[in-house]
Amino acid sequence: MKISILGGTGSLGKGLANRWLKAGHEIIIGSRSLESALKATQALDIDDSNACLNDEAALLGDIACLTVPFAHQAETLQTVKENLKNKILIDATVPLVPPKVMRVQLPKEGGCAAMIAQTILGEEVRVVSAFQNISAELLQSSHPINCDVLVCGDKREDRETVINLIEDMGLKGWHAGPLCNSAAAEALTSVLIAINKNHAISHSGITVTGV
Repeated sequence: MKISILGGTGSLGKGLANRWLKAGHEIIIGSRSLESALKATQALDIDDSNACLNDEAALLGDIACLTVPFAHQAETLQTVKENLKNKILIDATVPLVPPKVMRVQLPKEGGCAAMIAQTILGEEVRVVSAFQNISAELLQSSHPINCDVLVCGDKREDRETVINLIEDMGLKGWHAGPLCNSAAAEALTSVLIAINKNHAISHSGITVTGV
């Protein structure tokens, strides 16, 4: 697939791009700055033509993935919403509120970042939530990742599309219910940050047991 990563110049965006490139997908890096997008494509060793502004990236991709900080989520989505119509948007946004990132602080509006995204984009875009609990540093590496991915979305077939992309990375994705359940995955990020700090762990994650 041709996957557009919106805000793809950060550590998570480049980490996801790294894994999907290895699986044979084409990656479009979107950014608010073309210069930043070009730096990212050069770091990933892909053609400069795959660097563009977020709105163009949203138009070019078969599917898009949003990897911006929570503070920039709404602004970014407003600029790309027209070009995302009839597509899936994978939203990896975590509503962390610095400096207290170890404290769960879900937004009152919508109850979670993924629901905010769906409200902004409307019914013509199918939002699927994933990747909130995966270390960006590990994604950028070549090491196996012993961590599962919770996938939330209102349509099972859309979740299945995203799970297939997750499995292309060598990870395990799980159907975790409707989009509103993303609140649990988003909240877990603060829990994992607290675990990392209190137990001197670099990349804690989650796995599903009982299989």
